[in-house]
Amino acid sequence: MRSYDASGRKAVSCAKHPGAGRARAVCYAADRNRRRQQGIDAGTRGFLTLAAVMMALGLLLLVAAPKSVLSQGVQIVKVDASILGKGYRVSKLTGRTVTKNKDEDIGKLDEVIVSQHRVLYAALQVGGFRGLGSRLVAVPYSSLVIDDTGTNIQLPGATRDELKKLAEFKYPA
Repeated sequence: MRSYDASGRKAVSCAKHPGAGRARAVCYAADRNRRRQQGIDAGTRGFLTLAAVMMALGLLLLVAAPKSVLSQGVQIVKVDASILGKGYRVSKLTGRTVTKNKDEDIGKLDEVIVSQHRVLYAALQVGGFRGLGSRLVAVPYSSLVIDDTGTNIQLPGATRDELKKLAEFKYPA
């Protein structure tokens, strides 16, 4: 049975006031839809909360799981400091005179360069006078003979003329 209120609007009975006995409060259609919507939202809200928690746990497992494919390990190697201490500092070698056999100057060590394949090269400044008119040539670093103090650098068998014939080395811009 349909009931209408004093203003003529359709009313639906609902248990708004449960302790009121037979007299029930009147809920209008807008209130009834709002109550239905709140009931759906409460159930949906619980489901969405559960789904969000499950997704967060799933993502956590993806991130936290170790992946050997993506990880890059660095191998730590112990270095004997006493051996390393007997090495040559490049900053101390650059600018030193390179000789043929301790008697003939053939150039100056301008730089030590590491290639992309991890091979060392020495860029030597040859020719010219006091740096004017000189040019750079590259020779393998392993061909240099350096004394224990690092003050005397030799390139055995090389002459100034032979070094001038080598292709000129230019630093990339």
